Amino acid sequence: MFISSAQMYQELRSLSDGLTRVETKLDSIGQGVTDLSKDVADHETRLRTLERARWPLPTIGVLTGVAGAAASAVALFAR
Repeated sequence: MFISSAQMYQELRSLSDGLTRVETKLDSIGQGVTDLSKDVADHETRLRTLERARWPLPTIGVLTGVAGAAASAVALFAR
C-alpha cells in the first residue's frame, strides 16, 4: 500500500487542527479554573470578615446576662 505525500499532508493537517481545538478547550478550562479560584478567595475573605464582625455578639449576650444577674442580686439584697 502506498501513501502519497498529499494524503500524508492531509492527515498531518487534520491532526494539527485537532490539536488546535484541544489547546483552545484547555485554555478555556484553565481560564475557568482561574476565575473559580478568584471567586473562592473572594468568598473566603467575605466569610472571614463576617466571622470577625460577629464575635462581639456572644460577648455582649454574656455581659448582658451578667449585668442582669448583678442587678437582680442588688435588688434582692437591697430589700
